[in-house]
Amino acid sequence: MMLTAQAALFKSEGVKMLANSQTAAYISKALDVSVNLIYRWKNHNPGVKKVSSEQNGLVLENQQCKDRVRQLETEREVLKMPGRRSCLAFSADRPEVTL
Repeated sequence: MMLTAQAALFKSEGVKMLANSQTAAYISKALDVSVNLIYRWKNHNPGVKKVSSEQNGLVLENQQCKDRVRQLETEREVLKMPGRRSCLAFSADRPEVTL
């Protein structure tokens, strides 16, 4: 019984990948099954809808934002390192910024 549930989950993951614009060839390599089997799974699960291009755009934008946050966090950590001299130096007699 457990094997059947695992197989169903495996199949549904393959169908979701296809619905998320992954190619059947990519999915077949990733899951180590034939391309024909991917299409049979798809035909047996007609309720799965393809993700709209708007949703794909949002997913891409979300990933780009996460990447940017990660980059900014790394930059912040570098700037917080002890012993790091600031690029901005202030002098009592010269209040302007020096580089």
